[in-house]
Amino acid sequence: MAGRFAPRPTRTTVRGGHVAVPPGVPRQATGPGRVRAWVPDGPLDLGLVLGPLRRGPGDPTFRATPDGSVWRTSLTPAGPGTLRVCAYGGGVRGEAWGPGAEWLLEGLPELLGAADDPSAFVPRHRLLASARHRRPGLRLTRSGLVLESLIPSILEQKVTTDEAYRAWRLLVRKFGEPAPGPAPARMYVMPAPRTWALIPSWEWHRAGVDNKRASTILRAVRVAARLEQAVGMEPGAARARLELVPGVGPWTSAETVQRSHGAADEVTVGDLHLPGIVGWALAGDRDADDAAMLELLEPYAGQRHRAARLILLSGRVPARRAPKMPRWDIGQL
Repeated sequence: MAGRFAPRPTRTTVRGGHVAVPPGVPRQATGPGRVRAWVPDGPLDLGLVLGPLRRGPGDPTFRATPDGSVWRTSLTPAGPGTLRVCAYGGGVRGEAWGPGAEWLLEGLPELLGAADDPSAFVPRHRLLASARHRRPGLRLTRSGLVLESLIPSILEQKVTTDEAYRAWRLLVRKFGEPAPGPAPARMYVMPAPRTWALIPSWEWHRAGVDNKRASTILRAVRVAARLEQAVGMEPGAARARLELVPGVGPWTSAETVQRSHGAADEVTVGDLHLPGIVGWALAGDRDADDAAMLELLEPYAGQRHRAARLILLSGRVPARRAPKMPRWDIGQL
């Protein structure tokens, strides 16, 4: 029976980029919008591909609806836009609204992993072979947008995911603009760089964002155009440019290019939990550090990020030995 059903989502699989997309019959969205159909060259799981772009279950820029559709909002170079993606049969249908609609539809294949090559991954551990077998629709997304992944990654520095998700949700809803088109209720487009720069200090405080993270975001949005140009660079060069911003280190740059570039080899270092999870899954070593993690992932050079995602999606994690990191809300101070 174990091989007949996909494993149920756990906290670890969610962290690995798993979003539950309900099976349903896609319905035509109300309101005129631009449409594009695309047929992938292999299995495609919308929840796995687009899951890393969601920042928590209450993300105002991302929604999975009961009819099997995934909705996203983005601030594109052409302006704000809303994208609805649904899979049916062997194809995918994309609908978009707003000034950024054409840009979103043009990048739809890459967003759904068309630039990714899953066949380049050769599993060398039974756990990874099993995880890949269970997740044949896993592809690495390439959003083509840097700032929309960089800002929430900065918010996630040195805090619990719940705190970071709350801050992102509050700031986008208060300072973003309503999503164009017939998007689900309470969906918003993230603020423009100038809007981020004008957020008062007390609003950062109310959202639970300390001065260090807020200052890093402010430094990043001042050079937003230069950062967005990094999309045309190789992932390594893009990370180097991002890390020129004080406060953006290897952890943040890796988390960004994994989404903006679909970087299959950019593994996250400096993470509190990932080395122990990888060490436990591949060598039974729950105390592994970054150096040990990179050594264990060396056989997957060129595909280390994919290997780490498959480990997270496998759900094989060491038992907790200490209480969860306490949550601090500086907005109540």
